[in-house]
Amino acid sequence: MEPMNNEYDIVIIGAGPAGSTIARFLDKKYKVLVVDRKSEFENQKNEKCCGGLLAPDAQKMLAVLGLGVPKSVLEDPQIFSVKTIDNNNQLIRYYQRYYINVNRDKFDRWLLSLVGSEVTISFDTLYKSHIEENDSLIVKLVKEKNEFTIKTRILIGADGAISKVRKNAFSSENPDMYISLQKWYKTTADMPYYISVFDKEITDFYSWAIKKDNCLLIGSAAENGKDANGKFTLLEGKLRAIGYDIGDEIKKEGTIILRTRKVKQLAFVNHHVALVGEAAGLISPSSAEGISYALKSGYYLAKAINEDINFKKGYLKSVRKLKVNIILKNMKIPFMYNNFLRKIVMKSGILSLK
Repeated sequence: MEPMNNEYDIVIIGAGPAGSTIARFLDKKYKVLVVDRKSEFENQKNEKCCGGLLAPDAQKMLAVLGLGVPKSVLEDPQIFSVKTIDNNNQLIRYYQRYYINVNRDKFDRWLLSLVGSEVTISFDTLYKSHIEENDSLIVKLVKEKNEFTIKTRILIGADGAISKVRKNAFSSENPDMYISLQKWYKTTADMPYYISVFDKEITDFYSWAIKKDNCLLIGSAAENGKDANGKFTLLEGKLRAIGYDIGDEIKKEGTIILRTRKVKQLAFVNHHVALVGEAAGLISPSSAEGISYALKSGYYLAKAINEDINFKKGYLKSVRKLKVNIILKNMKIPFMYNNFLRKIVMKSGILSLK
């Protein structure tokens, strides 16, 4: 990694899957800076509040990018089924699904490690704001409490659900916001499946439980403005009541996740600023899966910039398929979250395991 300079062709805010993918695939002719608020070192409370499961769409995109997940990133067990618990209709079904169970912080760091040494990476650095100046942007950053500015031709927001880049550069309608809470507990139980819980008393979205080595991760996405802590306590009590081994609490995490219900809640380009991943609103409104969208949008943007520094037209063309995908995911929602329709689907046993 090079020392930071004052002028770049492209500045990327966020070193998650989207930011890392852009940085990896940009032509070497560009002078690129990646900025991330997390520490350069592992185990510094950098964990993202995420279930850490790579769904089939994310696996497929990793294959397209020529990647295989290394052993060092994996968590036990690897998961081939989901146990769906419908508390509203008193139904339980198992469905075959293929997930790769990973340590999310290690996964993100692995993707970042693939970025070429010609790219400058600045950890412990916060994006604060930017202003336009002629055909460039002046970006204000903060590192070790010191404020400074850099100049760039393109600014990319890969900074997640509460994107400051989006807030400063776009006036479009934001996706619906949910508060995601997760707690980690000690456990000795064998749980070779992923649990999804549907319960209107807890949330109009869904809750989950995942085994990771000797820990049980329990999470829920509560509607913004509702009592997220109280809803989580209710979920925990219901899981205990049906016999799940929930030991001592190890840690608690929380974050905002988005639920994009309308195409107009997506935002991609505004002058010299582009958004990718969840910052753009790209996250499944039916399952909250976002890694596949981060990888895809990051790759599409890098390709568009490589083809033309005036990338807007190429990027907007390539993300059309992602817009369509978001529309299709929204069409699934009634069959997952409407009690009556979900009851019909689950009672039918279609695609379920015996």
